[in-house]
Amino acid sequence: MTTAETMNRAADRGQYRRPTASERSAGGSAKEAPQGRVSVAVYAEDLILRTGVVHQIRPRPEVELMDESEADRAQVSLVVVDMVDERTIQLLQRLQRNTSTRTGLVVGFFESGALQTMIECGVAAVLRRGEADQDSLVHLVTAMANGEGVLPGDLLGKLLDHVSSLQRTVLDPRGLSLSTLTTREAEMIRLVSEGYGTAEIAQKTSYSERTVKNVLHEVVTRLELRNRAHAVGYTMRHGLI
Repeated sequence: MTTAETMNRAADRGQYRRPTASERSAGGSAKEAPQGRVSVAVYAEDLILRTGVVHQIRPRPEVELMDESEADRAQVSLVVVDMVDERTIQLLQRLQRNTSTRTGLVVGFFESGALQTMIECGVAAVLRRGEADQDSLVHLVTAMANGEGVLPGDLLGKLLDHVSSLQRTVLDPRGLSLSTLTTREAEMIRLVSEGYGTAEIAQKTSYSERTVKNVLHEVVTRLELRNRAHAVGYTMRHGLI
């Protein structure tokens, strides 16, 4: 079977190519990335896209390309596509189930509606293919390995607008927030941190003392804390109030 026939069959089945032994650097080993190097598996929808990315990052000492048999052990999975379509979503969802890897997306065309999909699929970084030179690819990979996220400026702006809209239109009307505390819980914990007692909190929030006690007890229990003071310390350390 020719290379072209193999690629066509893979595309028909919605498969993406993973690294092969012949595409790895001659002296590299996929079993364990050398100390300080980031192990990377590249997934691309066709040979041309994959070859371009591999050609860029293979010479860099910061990166260790993984063989197909070891791809699931990579620190970073790099998905290279023209656009986010149904096959790409299926791949991203499969990679999301692998908790040992973080996923980055190198994409040619990024539709505005794909932002929500990207979030749901756990994508940690996005790079437009037109900007994917060697340095930017290596920066993307190393940033993800360090637990960071990378987004083009315009997508970051859209993400912040999306979060703001979610808070305003969905969470606020229900008295919820993006933190682990509801708006009411956060307000009561904040008042505790300012030294107010149960009766004073009840007066300031227009709830009964019984409700205040129940709310504070729920926070302490749910977060597995010891008491109100512990709750104040915990929420302040984690930026919840």
